[in-house]
Amino acid sequence: MKLIFNFYINSSIHVALSVYSLVRITELYAGISYNENLDYFIFYGTITGYNFIKYAGVAKFYHMSLTKNMRLIQIFSFLSFFFLVYYGTKISSVALFYFFPFMIITFIYVVPFLSGFQKNLRKVSYLKIFLVAFVWAGVSSSIPLLVHETPIGVDLILSFLQRMFFVLVLIFPFEIRDMHLDIKDIKTLPQKIGVKKTKKVGFVLLLFSLTLEFLLTASLSHKNIFLIICFILLLFLMRSTQNQSKYYSSFWVESLPVLWWILLLIF
Repeated sequence: MKLIFNFYINSSIHVALSVYSLVRITELYAGISYNENLDYFIFYGTITGYNFIKYAGVAKFYHMSLTKNMRLIQIFSFLSFFFLVYYGTKISSVALFYFFPFMIITFIYVVPFLSGFQKNLRKVSYLKIFLVAFVWAGVSSSIPLLVHETPIGVDLILSFLQRMFFVLVLIFPFEIRDMHLDIKDIKTLPQKIGVKKTKKVGFVLLLFSLTLEFLLTASLSHKNIFLIICFILLLFLMRSTQNQSKYYSSFWVESLPVLWWILLLIF
């Protein structure tokens, strides 16, 4: 069971489920119909993208001596890419066009193209966390609405910002955990301002996200559920340390979008 669970986390299934949950939340909020092809395209795209980011370098330099677990993840990633292409053929060319900027960002996040092809976006100071939040928010909030032909206006932009603020706070426990692992040149927020101030920034961003929720959402039950999710996320953030348990961020924190979606379905 432990091996299966570790594979579930390390192969990015859990993070893909989180993104998928955010997409379904957007559909519920907007009252739009479930788009199976689009939603699964996003699910398998998340697995493919994250595994490309996490393991591209490892596969390049150590492909002859990969562990059995790494080889399984590699095979699983290829299968996910196959399903990504399959569902990609079932969505419109307009939808694919909306995804194109986010695909480019994911690619150059890993592949060096700066400073004489020695530096990628991941190594640009302060940029990493904002890129991840930007892609998550765009894919899970804006694209489902745009595909449903929602006009680009103030509400769509504010929904994007609200989702981006939420995702930024969701990432902070990971940033705190990886303070000693991240390259110093990257200058993550906890490295620059410290853990305590990072938590204060997270609290402010959650307040902004809550404010936008109450301005944009008409349903009282939706507001109450989001308030509960924000409270739980704040607790996770305040309890975050560099020496957190193995699954604190990678499972528990990343489960919050799934919990949010489940609560919306129940209530």
